[in-house]
Amino acid sequence: MCFCDTWEVYKVEVYARVRRAVQVDGMSVREAAREFGLSRKTIRKMLQYSAPPGYQRKAPVRRPKLGPWLGIIDQILEDEESRLKKQRHTARRIYERLREEHAFTGGYTKVKDYVRDARLRHKEVFVPLVHPPGDAQADFGEALVVIGGVEQKAHFLCVDLPHSDDCFVMAFPAENTESFCEGHAQAFAYFGGVPRTILYDNTKIAVAEITGDGERKTTEEFSRLKSHYLFAARFGRPGKGNDKGNVEGLVGYARRNFMVPVPRAADWEELNAGFLDQCRKRRERKLWGHSETIGERFSRDRERLLPLPAVAYESCRKRSTRASSQALVRFQTNDYSVPVRYAHQRVLMKAFVWDVVIACGSEVIARHRRSYGREEMIFDPLHYLEHFRFK
Repeated sequence: MCFCDTWEVYKVEVYARVRRAVQVDGMSVREAAREFGLSRKTIRKMLQYSAPPGYQRKAPVRRPKLGPWLGIIDQILEDEESRLKKQRHTARRIYERLREEHAFTGGYTKVKDYVRDARLRHKEVFVPLVHPPGDAQADFGEALVVIGGVEQKAHFLCVDLPHSDDCFVMAFPAENTESFCEGHAQAFAYFGGVPRTILYDNTKIAVAEITGDGERKTTEEFSRLKSHYLFAARFGRPGKGNDKGNVEGLVGYARRNFMVPVPRAADWEELNAGFLDQCRKRRERKLWGHSETIGERFSRDRERLLPLPAVAYESCRKRSTRASSQALVRFQTNDYSVPVRYAHQRVLMKAFVWDVVIACGSEVIARHRRSYGREEMIFDPLHYLEHFRFK
């Protein structure tokens, strides 16, 4: 039973007057019934409660007309849980299908009420988590930036420590293996240690395959990264961003606060220096519900971090190839020059985020600034001097 605000206040006032008259002033139930114009049964009920108890259902809702079709409705709702929300059945569409395909003769309201209640029962419920010190979450986000006067898309890696809410943000020209590894190396250096566990989504940079039993087979490069830093990796459920809600929130926070208005920088190094400065300033903040600043809580995270390895990690993609007759080595549609004496020879190319390094044996024979364009030639004129030497 539902009451509007005025009627509910009126009923409470009547309750108070009746209860005071009987229990304080000593009025009998018979006299109270006559005085207030209520039955003696109602007066006795009022004496049991200090306020109107409201209607309480004692048995489940019976739907005799809809009952035979409940299984069909439940099956429709279950089958489309994994579909796009905009392409799911509305209550109206379910009602129309029941009439057209299953000879349902009931009304739309009964179908609509059942569908609403059924969907509420299937909604996820989340429990606030307490995160132990030393654990992390990581994810990429995207935003526009202006580098050297050119507007372009930045792919920024966010690493969040949920216990303290401390964060690290670094932007790259692309989301790839080398930026993933370089971002981790820089994050660990910023924190002064390595998180014990890191939670990820199922990015192809880290996960090569998800088997039938849900086991993740990681990529070779990600396995190398874990072996070097000795952290443990965990992965969220596919399509369930709430599994790593802290870093999802950090991605949005960084985009709204670090990148509005659109940041401008001479180069990527200047841009990331600004992001790092904002991460440090954020440690002074005291977030809602906490009596300590982020920096004060981070001290507990730092105590639990694993030590940094003595040897730096080489964040690059390696590929063995052969230099062309023009003393060029190709990587992702772009050609990079080497000295002409290495034409036709086998070389090892190392693609870092910012540079491309080419070696032959143990000798580094060329180093170039990496290009993220397409079909470009990046060469050093000195590499071709030998070809034009007078003999």
